[in-house]
Amino acid sequence: MSEVFVVSNQLGHYWGKSKAWVDGRDSRPVARLKHRDEAVNLLFELSSKDVTLRGEVLATAVDSRGDPVIEPSQHPLPGAEADLLTGTEPTLDAAGQTGANPTTTR
Repeated sequence: MSEVFVVSNQLGHYWGKSKAWVDGRDSRPVARLKHRDEAVNLLFELSSKDVTLRGEVLATAVDSRGDPVIEPSQHPLPGAEADLLTGTEPTLDAAGQTGANPTTTR
């Protein structure tokens, strides 16, 4: 396989295997699809859940490990500043919300 398809949003983030947006610094968690129509269907499903999404399907080459060759996003993931303080990785759901639920102290 010399080419795969990935879904990217307007900020240059990529849809990940964990069903959350990732920034592309590491291409291993980026969801890759063999067929363009699968990627178009995924983009349609994502945009039906989030009407502000402006995404695109990108055809990319793969490296020797089979990971897509992509350019990392220049925009931080939402909530990344808070995650830098706690040392955790941010994850976003389809609506662009952080995956972690805030904890409350009593």
